[in-house]
Amino acid sequence: MTRKRRRMTLLAAVAAASSTAAALVLLAAGDGVVYFYGPSQLAEAAPPPERRFRIGGIVEEGSVARADDGVTVRFRVTDRVRAVPVAYAGLLPDLFREGQGVVAGGRLDGQGVFRADEILAKHDETYMPPEVADALRAAGRWRGGATVR
Repeated sequence: MTRKRRRMTLLAAVAAASSTAAALVLLAAGDGVVYFYGPSQLAEAAPPPERRFRIGGIVEEGSVARADDGVTVRFRVTDRVRAVPVAYAGLLPDLFREGQGVVAGGRLDGQGVFRADEILAKHDETYMPPEVADALRAAGRWRGGATVR
């Protein structure tokens, strides 16, 4: 076998191995991808009921209703154009409240209700933990901003 032929064979083997590795990585990553929708996007093109995804927006004012069992809560997530009803059974994050940003993970049922299995509450970019704000205030470097108590 000539030197040129050996080099071409080696290059072909490396290309085949690289292609196989890339295909396996993409295949594995496809199972872990969780799509994100806003309420308006969800109204335009809803994913299949078996697909898990996340929905994000603002908890609509006046929409939070707690069930008698003390665990189940229903509310609506809105983007100020459309709203999606959400049902969740579990402990809510401390930052969860009406008018606050939220991201919920779960599946859409046949009646158009998003059945959440996780709730993540978001705060705005001006949030600062109270401990940090107190330390800055004590050092005379506090410039304002929102804190949550």
